[in-house]
Amino acid sequence: MQILTRRRVAGTVVALTTAALVAACSAGSSGADGAARTDVVVGLTGEPTNLDFTTTSGSAIPQLLMNNVYEGLVTIDQEGEVQPQLASSWEVSGDRTVYTFTLHDGVTFSDGSPFTADDVVASVARVQDDWTLSLRSKMDVVQKVEATSDTEVAVTLKHPSNSWLFDMGTSVGAMFPDDLSADLATEAVGTGPYTVAEVAPGEHVTLVARDDYWGEPPAISDVTVRYFADANAQANAIRSGDIDMAYNMQAPDLLAGLEQDEDLQVIDGTSTGEVLLALNNAKPPFDDLMVRRAVLYAVDRQAVLDTAWAGHGELIGSMVPPTDPYYQDLTGAYPHDPDKARELLAEAGAEDLSITFDVPTRPYAEAVAQVVVSQLRDVGIDAKIVPAEFPAVWLDKVFTEHDYQMSVILHTEARDMLTIFGDPDYYIGYDNPRLAQVAERADEGSPDQYVAGMQEVARMIVDDAASDPLFLFPNTVVADAALTGIAADATTESMDLTGLRWSED
Repeated sequence: MQILTRRRVAGTVVALTTAALVAACSAGSSGADGAARTDVVVGLTGEPTNLDFTTTSGSAIPQLLMNNVYEGLVTIDQEGEVQPQLASSWEVSGDRTVYTFTLHDGVTFSDGSPFTADDVVASVARVQDDWTLSLRSKMDVVQKVEATSDTEVAVTLKHPSNSWLFDMGTSVGAMFPDDLSADLATEAVGTGPYTVAEVAPGEHVTLVARDDYWGEPPAISDVTVRYFADANAQANAIRSGDIDMAYNMQAPDLLAGLEQDEDLQVIDGTSTGEVLLALNNAKPPFDDLMVRRAVLYAVDRQAVLDTAWAGHGELIGSMVPPTDPYYQDLTGAYPHDPDKARELLAEAGAEDLSITFDVPTRPYAEAVAQVVVSQLRDVGIDAKIVPAEFPAVWLDKVFTEHDYQMSVILHTEARDMLTIFGDPDYYIGYDNPRLAQVAERADEGSPDQYVAGMQEVARMIVDDAASDPLFLFPNTVVADAALTGIAADATTESMDLTGLRWSED
């Protein structure tokens, strides 16, 4: 884990509203009998609408379930590297098209059924045939999957791929029973160390450790994930002791106060989440390259970061975070230049432009929108903010129906540049046939060719001003000082809870 900042901070512990929460949250690192605590209360904003990440967009579901309830053949560690999970090892053929995985023996799903190679075959097929999300394209490269024994499976790719094994460590690589009959929206059936014990919509989700987990059991047996309507409520909950950990805290203006509390720790982890000013390339006025470029010249990204998010985060210039192997610094492509923006708008015949700005009801989006609207006004663009309840309204109107001109959203999926800009039917509406050709050659090439090709793809997208990546979102975690094993670097969508434990000091 790369800890960018680690500070201790202080707050006032207050009485909690229920006896259960008093027992869970005010006991410090030991219970009433002096034994180490085995429960944790985690606070989040952005509640999942259901439990099915195969048909429901957004990061909230895999954030909760991946690595905790569902597992894959491989996982992505805190350094962004591929590590074994359900596969104990694997071999790759000389032509890089066949991956042969050896599976751990004795693994079972939470419904009691054994995990075998047949489940791998079915899980890959489920992505290709049943998933409704654009992420399903990450499995297009798979030609066939064969169970050569109960504990061995061979995956044959259509061509060599530099990206496929990494993708298998994300939600598309989650393993399900081959005879799955459960309604995934309400029941999660995975091989992970936890099961979903309770879902209280608008309040919390409870995870309970499995007695029959195949691997090392987690030190924390009961996890309550509480969902807060806004970031201030989440911050107040960690300050008061109502929760033990505020994950992905989105109230940067309150961090200065929390930094003084000796009972808390603050960790600024990195992430793969890019805050994107999304321009609908398929609709006026953003079907015009000059108008899109004008917007990018009009926006002062450093001012957006400093004003909206108190400087927490990092400018990146493209949809590629520094943890990706093909990162390049493109932050200078569109320096803040209002005169250039006005010139481009005049050339496009778009002076005194009026647009609608659909803004999801998320703290970062609302804060960013206010700054962007002011900057656009300075160059003659009148952007009218239209609040869009998130996730329900935003996902339907913007993401599904593409009924918008401009929006802002945090894209958290790892290595998602091609997902966002490689499909003209995606909500961005960016259509560049050459991009797919360059990306395909890069994926099939050597590791060096992969890096060079993906860097070319990123430059193409930036040159076309397809949208504006404003900044890389930090993964800020505020937690009880006695809580250890925090996976603060969000290298995928997952909030990995499996290493948490209370210090015995």
